[in-house]
Formats: sequence, structure tokens, C-alpha cells
Amino acid sequence: MITFDLSCDQGHRFEGWFRNRQEFERQLGEGLLVCPLCGSGKVRKEPCAPAVHVGRRTAPERPEAGPRDRGRPRPEAFFLALARFVERNFEDVGGRFAEEARKIHRGEAEARNIRGTTTSEEEEALREEGVEFLKVPLPKYDA
Repeated sequence: MITFDLSCDQGHRFEGWFRNRQEFERQLGEGLLVCPLCGSGKVRKEPCAPAVHVGRRTAPERPEAGPRDRGRPRPEAFFLALARFVERNFEDVGGRFAEEARKIHRGEAEARNIRGTTTSEEEEALREEGVEFLKVPLPKYDA
């Protein structure tokens, strides 16, 4: 795994975890990277020393974990668990996300957990209307 410091055109800074540099470049080129704070798709890599996870066999010895580290999941496991939780507990409404979120917000549809996709314009309109939503970029994992 490799970690890059990223930022959006609104100045928000965040981390991105990728299998390798080529995967980062592919996702950036396909417009798959978005700011988790504002949803902007204008993302760039900030100058940094990349962090790379090389695996247990080649990693140097680490000191024993302290009490604050015990039980802390690895980032990949966390994101995989998050993706599975969302898949199991949120109704997939696909490209109708903005429409369904508005109906729920207005009381025209049953309140429930939904997931789906939106355009940047739809997200901005939802924010202006006061519709609360959280954009969570979910990684796609190879089987």
C-alpha cells in the first residue's frame, strides 16, 4: 500500500491509500478521486514523502504495541469493513440518490439509509436545500 497527501481546489487536505502509484494515477485520470469533505473532484497530490506498506515479511521489526495500539484494525481492513457495512445496511438507489434523498428530507418517502451516486451539481443542490448526506468514497476491492 502507498499513502499520498492529497488536496482539493477548496484547500481541504486528506490522505489517499492506493495499491501502488499506478493505481493512484489510474483513479486520478478516471476522475474517481473526490474530496471527502466537500465532494470536489479537482484533486491533486501534495508534495510529501509517500508512506508505503510493504507487508509483514519485509517490514522492519516494530516495538511491541502499546495499550493505545492494541485492537486497532489495519486501514485496509477498516475500509473493507466499512464497504461491507454500507452494502448490507444501505439501500442502493444508484443514480436516483439525489431524488430519493430529497423525498426522504421532505417526508415524501420513508426515512431509511440509502446509498448511490450523484453528480457534483446534484450534491451542491442538495447542500443548498439543506439535505444532509455524507459522501464516503468506498474502495473497490479485487475478489
